[in-house]
Amino acid sequence: MPRRTAEQAEETRAAILAAARNRFAVDGFNASLANIVSDAGVTKGALFHHFPNKLALFREVWTDLQRSMRDEAVAEARRMSSEQDPYIQFLSGARVYLKWAARPEYFKIVLYEGPVVLGVRGWFESNRDLGYGTVRDAMQALAERGRIDAKRVEPYSVLVRAALNGAGIALAEGVDGLTPEEVYDAFETMIRNLR
Repeated sequence: MPRRTAEQAEETRAAILAAARNRFAVDGFNASLANIVSDAGVTKGALFHHFPNKLALFREVWTDLQRSMRDEAVAEARRMSSEQDPYIQFLSGARVYLKWAARPEYFKIVLYEGPVVLGVRGWFESNRDLGYGTVRDAMQALAERGRIDAKRVEPYSVLVRAALNGAGIALAEGVDGLTPEEVYDAFETMIRNLR
């Protein structure tokens, strides 16, 4: 019996997260908890059993989206491993990020609502915890292969991460009609010319 209860609790939690993700993607943080629990088919009591408040629920959805994007980017980078082209792994992961950033759901929750709800500092720190390490690892690998100056690993990591976030916002907002492919092409040229 306890196993079924644990399974039910996990199913309830997953339903709440899925409903919240859908609502936050449309309504942002203004999404009502009543709509979220209705969409999930649960009670407010069940929601508050799993999440102490709306902010905690939002943070979990935000983190889940970030992890999903990062996992896909890392998997693609590993798949594209090549000794002939030391840049291809990082660029493959960046391409995945740019495609995710152009998704309305990712943009609305992670890039648009995230800084507002979490605060710019909270968003930056959370974003740094989830994404900076991946970018830094890529910069370190380029330094180890003699493609960039090792003294520039840290500054390049900060600048490249900021460039990706800025590009993501521009893509999602449809700035000047940019497409992920156009941004990727420019990004690739920039990365390949770092020294």
